[in-house]
This record gives sequence, C-alpha cells and structure tokens, in this order.
Amino acid sequence: MSDDVRGWLSPKAVAAEAGVSQEFDLSQCVREPIHLLGGVQSYGALVAARLHDAVVDTVSRNAGEVLGRAAEDLVGRPVTELIGDEQWALARESVEAAGPSGGSSDGSSDGAPAGSSGGASAGSSGGASAGSSDGPTASGVLSLSLESGDGRVRPFDVTVHRVAELLVLEFEPRAADGPFVFQNFYPRVRRALHRLQGAADVTECCAAAVREVQALTGYDRVVAYRFDGAEGPGQVIAEARNEGREPWLGLWFPASDIPPQARRLYARNWIRVIGDVDDATVGLLPEVREGTGEPLDLSGSTLRTVSGYHLEYLRNIGVASSMSVSLLRDGELWGLIACHGDEPRRLTPEVRAACEFFGIALSLQLAAVAEREQADELSGRRRALAALLARISAQEPDALLRPGSGMAELLRADGALLVRSRGAEVSATGDPVPPALPGLLERLAGAGPVGEVWSSDRVPEVLGLDAAEAEAQGVPAGLLFLPFNRDGDLLAWWRREQPAPREWAADPARPVRTGPGGERLTPRGSGAVHRATVRGRSMPWSPAQRVVAGELWREMSGLLSRHLVELQARNTELARTNEDLDSFAHAAAHDLKEPLRGISNAAAFIVEDAGAVLDTTSLRRLTTVRRLAERMDGLLDSLLHFSRLGQVGLEREELELDEVVDDALLVAGGRLAEQGVTVVRPAPLPRVRADRERLREVLENLLVNAAKYAADEGTAEERRVWVEAVPVAEPGGEGGAPVTAVVVRDNGIGIPPDQQEDVLQLFRRLHRREERGGGSGVGLAVVKRIVERHGGRLWLESPAAAPGGGPGTAVWFTLGATGTP
Repeated sequence: MSDDVRGWLSPKAVAAEAGVSQEFDLSQCVREPIHLLGGVQSYGALVAARLHDAVVDTVSRNAGEVLGRAAEDLVGRPVTELIGDEQWALARESVEAAGPSGGSSDGSSDGAPAGSSGGASAGSSGGASAGSSDGPTASGVLSLSLESGDGRVRPFDVTVHRVAELLVLEFEPRAADGPFVFQNFYPRVRRALHRLQGAADVTECCAAAVREVQALTGYDRVVAYRFDGAEGPGQVIAEARNEGREPWLGLWFPASDIPPQARRLYARNWIRVIGDVDDATVGLLPEVREGTGEPLDLSGSTLRTVSGYHLEYLRNIGVASSMSVSLLRDGELWGLIACHGDEPRRLTPEVRAACEFFGIALSLQLAAVAEREQADELSGRRRALAALLARISAQEPDALLRPGSGMAELLRADGALLVRSRGAEVSATGDPVPPALPGLLERLAGAGPVGEVWSSDRVPEVLGLDAAEAEAQGVPAGLLFLPFNRDGDLLAWWRREQPAPREWAADPARPVRTGPGGERLTPRGSGAVHRATVRGRSMPWSPAQRVVAGELWREMSGLLSRHLVELQARNTELARTNEDLDSFAHAAAHDLKEPLRGISNAAAFIVEDAGAVLDTTSLRRLTTVRRLAERMDGLLDSLLHFSRLGQVGLEREELELDEVVDDALLVAGGRLAEQGVTVVRPAPLPRVRADRERLREVLENLLVNAAKYAADEGTAEERRVWVEAVPVAEPGGEGGAPVTAVVVRDNGIGIPPDQQEDVLQLFRRLHRREERGGGSGVGLAVVKRIVERHGGRLWLESPAAAPGGGPGTAVWFTLGATGTP
C-alpha cells in the first residue's frame, strides 16, 4: 500500500486488511481514478467534440445503437454531420451561458469504495477536482433531435458540459411518456421547498427533504447523511423508507466508505444517478486519447460508469438503482441525500434537474438554519462578553480570571487560563488546570498568527495519542486559545472529554470483511449494529464561540496595551519621585549635619569656658543640648545611609551564605557576646546570588536586633539566635513553586502582629530609645530596602506574641532572581 493511502486510512482500517482475503486491497479503492474508467452507462451515448473546429474526439461505442451512427464513423468527423450546425451552436451557447467548466481531474474516485455504507455512499455525484474550476460543474440540458436513415426524427435529452478544449454531449433517448410539462411538475417542487423553509433545525430540515425526494423520485429508501468533518465518518440523520426495509436512522458509517477523491467529486457535481447496477458498461473510442495518454476525463459526466467496488456492494445489499445529491456548505461537502431503489430506475433530465435544484435549495436552507442558530448563539455570547468586560477595570486585566468572572462560562468551557510574560504569570479559573496544558500551549502558541483562534475538540488525535494516553498525561480533550502577541501572552479555554456512544453499521475497526454476501464485501444493516464509544473528544467549539473569542482578544489586547502604557508611565513617575526623594534625603542629611556640629560644639565650649559659674540647671540643659545634637547627628547619618541605598548599584555574585554570616559575626559578634546569645546554624546554608556588602549588612542588622530581644533570663544555651535557609511559599504568592528564604529567629519577647509593619518603618521602635540596647529604629528599614533592591521580600512572624514575653520573632527574607541594578 502506498504511503499516501496509508496516511489517509486509519491505522485500524489498515490493520483490518490483514483479516480479509489477499485478493482484496482497500487501498485500491482509495487510489482508483474512476473519472478515468473509460466507460458510460449503456442507456445513453456520449460524443465529445473539439470546440475550436467541431471535430469529434471521443465517442461511446454504443453510438450506433443509440444515435444511429457507428462510433468509428463519428471519430475524426465534424459533429455537425450528426446534429447540424444550428444544434451545435445551441450546445455551445448553453455551456457558455452556464459559465466556465473544468479541465482535467486529479484522480478523483467514483463514489464509495468496497465496503461502502449502502445509501450513504451510492455512487459519486462528483466534486471539484484539481485542475478544474472550483464549485459544481457548469452544464446545460437541451432537447435535440436526430434524423435516422429511414427519415424518422428521434428526440433526445442532451446534457452538455465542457472538459478543457472539448464540448461533451451526453444523449439520452426521450422518455416515451411525452415531453416534460413544467406546469405539472413545478407545484410538487414548490410544495417541497415550502416545507423545507418551515423547518426549525437541521434534523427537521433533512427529515422534510428525504420525504420530498422520495415523493419526487419514487426510490424505496432515501436518507440524509452528514459527515463528521471533512474526512470523518458519517451518520444517517434522516430517513424515508418503504415498508419492510431495515432502519438506518442514527447509524454511523466508517470514513473509508467514501474516500477523499470521492468527496471531491461530490463537491463538484450536485447529482449522480446509477440507473441499473447490472448495466453493461459501454467503452469509449478511442480508449486512450492521443493528446493525454489517458481516457477521457468524465468527472462531470452524467452517464459516467460506476466503480466495480461500489456496484458489487450495491448488489450485495439488494439495490438495483441509486441516486446521490450533494449537500454543500461554504463550498465544502457537508453531506448527501442518498437514494436506493429495488428495481432499475431511469430518471429523466427534468426529474434529475428538479432533484439537483432541490439539493441546492436544501444546501442553502441548511446554511440559513446554521446561520440563524449561530446568530442566536452569537448574540447570547456577546451579551455575556459585555457583562464580563463591564466587571473589569482597565487597571486590572487579571480580573478576567477571578472566581465568578464568567470567563470559563463565556465559551461553555471547563476552565480558562491567562498566560503572560512567557509563562511567568499564570492565572486560571474553573476546573484545575490539566497538567499537560501549559507545555501544550507553549508548543502550539507559535504555530499560528497573533490573534487567530486555534481550536480542536479532539486534541489527543491531533497529538497522535489515544484516549488512555491523553488521560494519563493530563491532556485536555478540547482546547481553544489565541496568542495576544509574540511574547507568549495568550488566553486559553479547555474542555474535558465527553465520551460519545455511537451505533455503527459495521465495526469501524473492520471496515471491510468477507462474508456470505460476496467474496470481499458483506452487507450491513441494523441487524449488524456495532456499538462503540468514541473517546478523546470534547464538545465541539461552535463558530459563534470562536468569533467571541476573537472579539475578546481585541478587547483584551487594547486593555493590556493601555495597562502596559499606564504601568510604564507610573513606573517612570515613581522612579523620578524616588530619585527626587533620595536626592532630598541625601542633601538634607548632609546639609543639616554642619549646623548640628556647630550647636554641639557651641554647647561644649560654653560648658568648658563658663562651667564654673553656671548653675546646675543650666549645665544640665547644655548637656541635654549636646546629647540631642549628637543623637540628631546619628539620625542624619542613618538617613544619609538609607538614602544612599537607593542610589548605589548592586554587584550581584554567587556567594556562600555561610561565609557571609561569618563576616557579619565579625561585626555583630561582640554585641551577641555581651548579651550572652549563641548563634545556631542547624544545617549548612546554601549558595545565594546577592551583593556581598549589602547582604552582610542585612545579616548584621538582624543578628544585632535579635540579640537585643533574646530571652532576658536563663542560661546562655537558652538565649539563642537561629540562622536557617528553607523553601517556603511567599506570602501573597500565587501558589507557584517554593522559593528559598533566609530566616533569622530569636526566642525573645516577640512582636505583636499589629506592630510588625510599624517596626519596618524608618525611625520606628517598639520601646524607648534607652531600652533594649538603644538604637535609632533604622535597622529593619535598611534591611527591608536592601532586600527589595534585590527583588526579594521581607516579612515577620511572631505567633501568639503577648505583652511582657512571647515565643520570639522570625524575620524572613528572599533575594529574588533579579534585582534593581
């Protein structure tokens, strides 16, 4: 079997061939070029003449019996010798009026292959093939007369169409019941079309159609057959049948019943009729055309002969005649009306034209019903979208994914996901996110243009997984997403699997099998229903849902753009303000120190020069002035240092945290020793990326601060400070992966929760200046600023802290992956 055939047939269909006769190869049906079978049905005759000179190129070999002129006498002679100049001109005009028609085809097949599903695949009604014009074949039907040798005039109905440089005329002897009377026929068609227009939905529309087609044609069974996708299986959704025939309503038929080339032909010719399955095919003369090396292309032929595979199947199920009418939507094959007769049946061109017209009308009506349903759904979805957007402020695009936002419900999905900054920010709502979804989105996000909706209701099939594999890997069955930009920002919805039970007219794993009805093909019917469940699929995404997703993208893109512009403006203003504040603090601290030194020195000089003559109160007051000036000088030094933290760049490097703690103890160790406090490191500390000097300063401040508030009583072993590094989830985080945090904890009096934010402010202390070792109240503010400069966070824990004593305080901080340079 060729690779291209294996690529279309399902793995199960390929495997099924191993279980059937070696004489049968399903791929032959897929490859069969039935538009080049080189024959016609015997009840009519075919003549193809060149347009530019009217010379006959090809003739069916039954021309003598049907037209009264032997095929050998017609080939190479002017066609006007057969039909006259006037009728030849009329034939040309009929095709020109109908529009351009096709050229050569690409090997399209004739109807359903071996194992095809009865009426649903009854012969090929044709479809646009490669190299030909798009859409149905342009053709016309004429009433022409031929004069026989005995002087009698015989009327014919002639169907005319064009193939490249040839004009093809297909002659059918006029029925014996007299000429077609439009006034008698039109009321039936009008009533049928009126019933179609009153149908409320697709199923009702098709049910009305099959009843009317049966009434028009007299076939014993008429079904409406809908395809599940361009290359998928099909289901009978409506049926009209005579008493005694098995019901097919609701049955599914494997995709291999109608291979791709047959579907292309169905999309080209609206109607295909097989008058008698036992008809002896009539060959063409010549069998192979000199210019092409192939038989005449019969893609648009009314009389075209039928694939042997399909005829064999029809005989096996007791069908003697059949007709198929194509149903198109947006130029694509949507389904078929398929008819079966128990006896041979010829349809006049007028009846065929009525059925063709009916197929066109039904296609338009189906499109109108679908558009109406889509418009109703779209209106409802847009109302939901407007309500959703009304709840979102321009500053909060992430509110789309908050609980109760209605984002998942907007598309009737099980969950929704917003990914920003290449996965750094992920927000979700609805069901828990399927484990494989983030990786799948990253894989698919670059596949399509920005703002273009990508959707599938069978994601496992797209990935080449079966349902069990997809479930094990956490792959959603349905996915719809659209990328906002090339930076990885996207919005996605997902759906769970919805197992769908189906009743098949045959086991889809064995589309062909041997049996009593034939060496290769076995009849199917309701008595052989195979029940199976289709897995790995979700509810399909509707066109209206795709449209609303696109509209949301436009709204979200504008909102995110505005949000980004505003954020950048605020960041710029904030940076300018911080710079101004830093400059002010630096200048203020520097400029105020000189007068303070003057005040302190003046007070010292007064005491030194006049201390002997001053009273005790004056000396005490001068001493207070000096002490306050010195304290103010210390506060200004702290303020100057704090302001410089915002101006000095960080030199980040990989550091051993244990080494930095050792450096900090060189400065803080004396203070710890004075308090009798022991520093404990329960485990080796990890490597971190930070500025060495700034990190040392953080640890110095925290160790000295912990020593101040360590337990007042007890032995040295009981007065301790612990330094550790542990993985934690940062407060206020989004539940992402844990981060490494450094914690310095003591067993002192603790800090009440309502005061923990206060102690991080500049110049704020919990006790008077002279208590707990004194201090300016700058240490923790400096620590907080250094940590934030590193891109980290700082927070305190002091559970159940109570006045007069408690379980101690733990100061936690992270250093972030990046920091402000």
